[in-house]
Amino acid sequence: MYRIRKSAGRRRALQTLAALVGAAVPLVYGKTSPSVSAAPQGRSTDDRRITDLIGANGWAGASRDVEMWRQMGISWGRDSVGPGQPDSPKEIIRVDKTGSQFDNDLPSALLLNNRNGIKSLLILGYTAPWNAMVPGDSNSAPVDVRAWTRYVEAAVRKYSAPPFNLRYFQIWNEAAGKLSGGAQQATFWHGPNFSKDDRYARPYERAMQDYVERIHLPAARIIRKYNAYVVYGGWPDQGGLSNYCKWLEYRSPASNERMLDWVDYLDTHYLGVSDLNELYERYVKNGPARGIWQTEIGDAYMKDPHYLPEYFFDFAVWALDHKWDDPNKYVSMIYHWDGYEPFRLTHRGPPVRTYNVSGRSLVVLHQTVSGPLASLANPLKFGPGAAGSGLRSGGDIVLQVNASPGWRMVTVAGLKRPASREVKIEFIDALTGTVSAADAMTTTWSNDGLQLGFKVPERVNGAGNDPPTHLAYIAVRSFA
Repeated sequence: MYRIRKSAGRRRALQTLAALVGAAVPLVYGKTSPSVSAAPQGRSTDDRRITDLIGANGWAGASRDVEMWRQMGISWGRDSVGPGQPDSPKEIIRVDKTGSQFDNDLPSALLLNNRNGIKSLLILGYTAPWNAMVPGDSNSAPVDVRAWTRYVEAAVRKYSAPPFNLRYFQIWNEAAGKLSGGAQQATFWHGPNFSKDDRYARPYERAMQDYVERIHLPAARIIRKYNAYVVYGGWPDQGGLSNYCKWLEYRSPASNERMLDWVDYLDTHYLGVSDLNELYERYVKNGPARGIWQTEIGDAYMKDPHYLPEYFFDFAVWALDHKWDDPNKYVSMIYHWDGYEPFRLTHRGPPVRTYNVSGRSLVVLHQTVSGPLASLANPLKFGPGAAGSGLRSGGDIVLQVNASPGWRMVTVAGLKRPASREVKIEFIDALTGTVSAADAMTTTWSNDGLQLGFKVPERVNGAGNDPPTHLAYIAVRSFA
């Protein structure tokens, strides 16, 4: 999969999330994260769904938007809380607004999410301009840490309590030092030697030390005090995983604590699924972290219409192989679900909101993989010109295949033909949901398993890819 750097438009939009902050922090908090013993009501502990993995940045608004989220399988939203005290430390701390300009009502958005089974992640950030180490810069480290903790305390206290009952709070966004792409300072974390003109910018030498000691640890103590979970503030893909691990394990000389011990969910942005292996092995398999999230994926990557359905199908296969014992253990959130660019999930109109190709592909994925998920133990053997993976969804076996035009083959090794009934098999376009005619599939049962032939159309749905390929699902219905 080719990689596209994050767009400048996304950066500009997120920079407008503006500033916050607010009044004093208690001296000592417990280090223990919330209890993990109880499974969510109404769901068995092994009932994992594709919807558990899928989130979006922003909130659904009107009832029609909520219904479109439901059809796409989106079960998480993520947005800001503020504005805090943007103009003066003498202001009343306000945490009732959300959105890039803090112009939307937050309490009503969260209650709407609750009523519709959508879980909410609140971003805690940034610095009030009057409190910025870089004068007037809301992405700067704060001068007075107490102002930051007052804001965090106000937001977490309010929204962790009824009727909101939020349990997930994200600290800041993409704080890092010098980036591998060449930027001297991270987009959302500025300190001494910052300049908007890259020619004059110099590295912020204490970038991560200051983040750990001035932002993360104070906020994490407050979050855990209210029996809520700490979501790391999205490590940017340009920061490098080795650097991420270095700072997760950084031990603050001031408190003799590692940031890692105050993180419940690791969080990265815009990485591929295989990139998560190192984080799982180091920090999740045996603790101390509870899971791995990506609170931003997609954006310009969605110019490739195969990106989202491939990402989430691969993510589900990966999660099933990595002890997916909690429905909230693995989550990825799309940036952004709404907009005017043709690669967003939806086009907001006028006259009415409609699905773009990426949004329709999520609808097809949700409809095709709609049941409780389980690993597919049977190996898949693809012929030339085809590749893919598979899983079980309820009573179905679902393969996702990426193939070039013409007749292609795959064998589900060791699969035995049911003696009591006929098996229905469908070849489904992953972007439109169109089911091919019956003569586009051949089925052969043998001692080796189930051999499937499928005819990939000449007009593939990934025409812009290099090389052009077709993405589809093969659904073996009601097998189990």
